[in-house]
Amino acid sequence: LMYVIGATRPAFLEEVRKIIPEHFLLVPGVGAQGGSLEEVAKFGMNEDIGLLVNSSRGIIFASEQEDFAEAARSKAKSISEKMRELIC
Repeated sequence: LMYVIGATRPAFLEEVRKIIPEHFLLVPGVGAQGGSLEEVAKFGMNEDIGLLVNSSRGIIFASEQEDFAEAARSKAKSISEKMRELIC
C-alpha cells in the first residue's frame, strides 16, 4: 500500500512514518504549496521504504513566459538534484 501525506506538515509526516514504517508514502506539496524537500527527507525517509515526492505546481508554473519549457525543465532538474543530494 501507499499512503498520501502532505509535505506542508512535517510533524505529521514523522508521526505517520512511525505508525506505518513499512509502506511507501506519496508526498505532494513540495514547492508551490510550501513543503520543504529537506524536511520531507528528514521526517519521511527510512532505510527500507521510500518516498514518492510530488511537485507539480512548482514545475508547471515555473514560468508564465515563453520560456516555460526551459523553466519547467530547469525546475524539475533542480528538484531532482536536491533529492539526489538528500538520498546519497
